[in-house]
Amino acid sequence: METPENGDGVRLSTPAAKRNREPILALLREVLPASGRVLEIASGSGEHAVHFAQHLPALIWQPSDPSAQARRSIDAWRRHVGLTNLEAPLALDVTGAWPESADEPSAMVCINMLHISPWAATQALLREAGRRLPEDGVLVVYGPFMRKGEHTAASNAAFDADLRRRDPAWGIRSLEDVTAEAEACGLDLQRVDELPANNLGVVFRRR
Repeated sequence: METPENGDGVRLSTPAAKRNREPILALLREVLPASGRVLEIASGSGEHAVHFAQHLPALIWQPSDPSAQARRSIDAWRRHVGLTNLEAPLALDVTGAWPESADEPSAMVCINMLHISPWAATQALLREAGRRLPEDGVLVVYGPFMRKGEHTAASNAAFDADLRRRDPAWGIRSLEDVTAEAEACGLDLQRVDELPANNLGVVFRRR
């Protein structure tokens, strides 16, 4: 759950972001380019964007989110830390029209979006990654997935049931379904890392 950070009341904070940022950063260090511009989709509170921009100073980090509240939080975090490689957040809904400033990223990152959005959002993310990434550019996706039709943990099964009660269009996606959709969009599965809290770090590379 996002809660206001002490101080300005605008910066949001999520316990999950603090828990998973180091394992995700370790994966990003291995797969992102040495330099360039990284477009983060559904940046949420902005804590990941700040952390990654701090630790990957050779990369320009471009956060985005469709939520005005999230963008206010991201911008507040950005102003708080004063990083020159962290851009102002874009208003970007993956299923809508993408702003021109989202064009030609060197890589894309999407954390914890696929399961709390309709399947159309996953399709749009993969389609646009296939269009916008350069040859050999990577899309890194983090979150819970089913594998071969099964949940990877009992807690994920309970989480999936709760998500579907909240919105029938939500739910934990099948890694095989996402991979098949990615391949149709010109993205090949490069690696799958098991990360903490029964989540996966999934890396697709544009061919």
